[in-house]
Amino acid sequence: MEINGEQVNEVLRYEQLNLSPEVMRAIGKRGFVEATPIQSGAIPYFMDWKDVIAKAPTGTGKTFAFGIPMVEHVDPAVDKVQGLVLAPTRELAIQIQEELRDLCEFKAGVRTVCLYGGAPIDKQIQTLKKKPQIVVATPGRLMDHMKRRTVRLDAVQTVVLDEADRMLDMGFIHDVTRILDQIKNRKNLGLFSATISREVMDISWVYQRDPVEITVQAVAENKPDIQQYRIAVDRGEKAELTAKLLEAGGYERAIAFCNTKNMTDRLTGLLRMKGIQADCIHGDIQQRIREKTLTQFREGKLRVLVATDVAARGLDIDDVDVVFNYDVPDENEYYVHRIGRTGRAKRHGVAYTMVSTITEEMRMDEIERGTRNEVKKLRYAKGTLLEEEEGK
Repeated sequence: MEINGEQVNEVLRYEQLNLSPEVMRAIGKRGFVEATPIQSGAIPYFMDWKDVIAKAPTGTGKTFAFGIPMVEHVDPAVDKVQGLVLAPTRELAIQIQEELRDLCEFKAGVRTVCLYGGAPIDKQIQTLKKKPQIVVATPGRLMDHMKRRTVRLDAVQTVVLDEADRMLDMGFIHDVTRILDQIKNRKNLGLFSATISREVMDISWVYQRDPVEITVQAVAENKPDIQQYRIAVDRGEKAELTAKLLEAGGYERAIAFCNTKNMTDRLTGLLRMKGIQADCIHGDIQQRIREKTLTQFREGKLRVLVATDVAARGLDIDDVDVVFNYDVPDENEYYVHRIGRTGRAKRHGVAYTMVSTITEEMRMDEIERGTRNEVKKLRYAKGTLLEEEEGK
């Protein structure tokens, strides 16, 4: 880990961070003892109200890195919004709120709310009337509430942009800047991101004051343990191969990624025809149904979650056995975030990418070069076992 360009190797235990008994009790209930590098680096500065810009791989505990100080700073006696977290997707916003709610379990009087599009706004308005101190929101829906005057941000002290690069890349930069411009009494701003893009730097330059820069590289102590394979397979045999790999590996929890909504629906149907419990999420599915599907998957009621890249980032599902790239992703970054769903929390993970065309082969070659990942080559011959390709 680097802090302001200097290498820092010390990783702290939570008991060394001078946290309240209530927060320590909540952390202990989760079974956590040692903070991750990003938490060890960020929490002390956040506790001192410093601006932070943090770059860390997916799955390294960023939510606790900003969530613990935010919860500690909240005054339960003040019925105003004091902490604000902005997230790019509804799924990520929901997950962040769930983690913050866990941290608040023993902090009497601290309330959280999650605001996102695709859900009835009237119900959210009723929740806001309960005077939450922490708001987690997607930028568009928060702007809706601000226009309706159903939420006030004048008492907000801490603002965090989570997955900042993704949020700004999705076109939220104008909403984000309008929101930040309305928070006049802010004490600190945190930017958390897997990559630090030009847009993220622009926000930092305008809205942060002498930020502490924290970088956690994907090195041995935090890089996920993922065995990666690329498999040459005829397009018509991909579903069969997926089913066989599930059975051969004894995988109980899998995510399969497709590039299109149509392919996501098709693969789900093909897996169900083979007797495999599967369901899918993508942008055309109602939010209520997507949330139900994600809950079923987290609870182990679904063996396979089929998804477009809407689920590749932000979803904190940390015990996935295997990831299937049913389609080769269009971007190197998508590949990294897809396979990052497995091998989390120091578990061993497996990722299979299925390659059927020359174009996909070239795309996968580029991914390997660009991400510097070691990917073992295999070939699937119908009705036979996987065999390593010779001469390649």
